[in-house]
Amino acid sequence: MPIDDPKTNNYSKRSFLKVLAGGYLIISIPIPVTAFLNDRQLFLNKNIPDHAGKLIIKESNVMDKVVKTDDEWQKILTPEQFQVTRKKGTERPFSGKYNDFKEKGTYVCICCDNPLFRSEDKYDSGTGWPSFVKPISENAIRTESDYKFFMKRTEVLCNRCDAHLGHVFEDGPKPTGLRYCMNSVALNFVEQKEK
Repeated sequence: MPIDDPKTNNYSKRSFLKVLAGGYLIISIPIPVTAFLNDRQLFLNKNIPDHAGKLIIKESNVMDKVVKTDDEWQKILTPEQFQVTRKKGTERPFSGKYNDFKEKGTYVCICCDNPLFRSEDKYDSGTGWPSFVKPISENAIRTESDYKFFMKRTEVLCNRCDAHLGHVFEDGPKPTGLRYCMNSVALNFVEQKEK
């Protein structure tokens, strides 16, 4: 009978099934890319060494996804929030409450409260939408190519709930040169508490 040996990464069929039941599995394949399978999501991590087809067990530190139906989102969001975040709409320029907003704190996703941007990274781009030079962390958002309106743009989505937040453009100030142009209705603001 096979013996579980973490030093050699040899695991029995029973351990394999326990890992599957727990929802965390890393599959080692004979290239320097290892796939993390965590519930419904597939994540790639290029920092894990190749282990010649042996099973490696490790927990992923990826945030839990928030998944709801359109009916569930409509119950908790205003019609405008739903249209922008779930149907990829855009609010009118200069109409959002955070366009000229100057308070110190953190901007979070209106749908799931995922922290997205810091007030110190916000600037006045003159476009009519709140603009930021960078997200709060690389894992806070994700991007996708957007080909609507006969042009290629880069859409910005909440990494936790897939809410449409806005777009990122390469015409921002230094040091990043990026302009994260967000919809106010996709954001909520958490004020920084005085120390």
